Amino acid sequence: MAKVFKFGGASVKDAQGVRNLERIVRMAGSDDLMVVVSAMGKTTNALERVVDYCAAGQEDKALTQWVDIFDYHVAIMKELGLQPGVDIRLQGEIPYDPTLPYDENYDQVVSMGELLSTQIIAVYLLKQGLSVEWWNMPKLLRTDETWREARVDDAVSREVIRAGWERPNRPSVVVAQGFIGGTADGKRTTLGREGSDYTAALLANYLDAESVTIWKDVPGILNADPRIEPDTVLIPSLRYQDAVELSYSGAQVIHPKTIRPLENKQIPLFVKPFGNPTAAGSRIAADGIGPIDVPVYIWRKNQILITMRAKDFAFVLEESLSEIFDIIQRNRLKVSLIQSSAVTISVCVDNTRFVPAALEALQVHFNVTYNDGLSLLTIRGTTPEIIDRAKAGRTIMLSQTTRRTARLVVKDNA
Repeated sequence: MAKVFKFGGASVKDAQGVRNLERIVRMAGSDDLMVVVSAMGKTTNALERVVDYCAAGQEDKALTQWVDIFDYHVAIMKELGLQPGVDIRLQGEIPYDPTLPYDENYDQVVSMGELLSTQIIAVYLLKQGLSVEWWNMPKLLRTDETWREARVDDAVSREVIRAGWERPNRPSVVVAQGFIGGTADGKRTTLGREGSDYTAALLANYLDAESVTIWKDVPGILNADPRIEPDTVLIPSLRYQDAVELSYSGAQVIHPKTIRPLENKQIPLFVKPFGNPTAAGSRIAADGIGPIDVPVYIWRKNQILITMRAKDFAFVLEESLSEIFDIIQRNRLKVSLIQSSAVTISVCVDNTRFVPAALEALQVHFNVTYNDGLSLLTIRGTTPEIIDRAKAGRTIMLSQTTRRTARLVVKDNA
């Protein structure tokens, strides 16, 4: 029965990480192992800068950044004993077309990170004597042309991927890219940032896998980000429902879309530490122990709070809600919190490059004000004392509190 392993960028940021991946693959001892890999280290961020430089007409800066990216990968290859240009063919030109929209170019350029990382890892594992095959996911995972957040065609993708998996004499280990897919006419697409988790879940669903394991640089799922909260606690077991709620609130360990394909097939998800593969980590499943018995702190950064008031003082909630959310959906905003009164509606959304167009559309019918430079803090399993401590020394722009959950929109650097 298939197992799916997913390795994030931090896990394969250098040659040592790739060697550790090999060790974990050997420990699995599986003849049916699907290994899903992200771009190495901070490659995705670097490729995004390439796109931005190209879009701004700064070809020299784009080329310099492009060369730096390939030098980084070449250094890893050489340390692994691989020969650039011989073992792995490197792409010379930036796949950017100035006649295409920004988002389409984004997908063509940024997808190079996963293609590079997986080729390096597949060739290295092969040279170490493992039975390995590299899969080109843009030709296998069929999507539409919603650039940067492509929607997967499950029916087509399942048929193609199962056919490849079930064919005779397939190698024991398949190395595939997370995060990327492809359209019917061969263009590369991306599934949204951190979409490699989603890829792993889809593949597990298509293959009726035994389990999915996400290898991270943390002990498992913690009750807080250890970079922010000094005293964190491991949550050893969660239900699917708990994981969905945590991811929707902004928890970085699991991608929000990951759980559904697993829950549909009752496939357990493990989150384990890359540096200590024998540790138990955390398990997410239908029979997970719940509810979580420790407070959970989730920070969602780079938020903007938008408040709309009808120009004629109409009753906003009844007459304007559908119009507001139609604009939000068309402009691809990610809503993290909603609050309404008789004459206003406030939404907290991720502050992306789509926000200015949404504000312009909203201002046609509403008086709009906004505050940026915000973060959303969600506390699950809260008490009045915990809320008071969270508010201390911070500027609170908006708060919502239920019996067990508090949500605070906080001014950054307050």
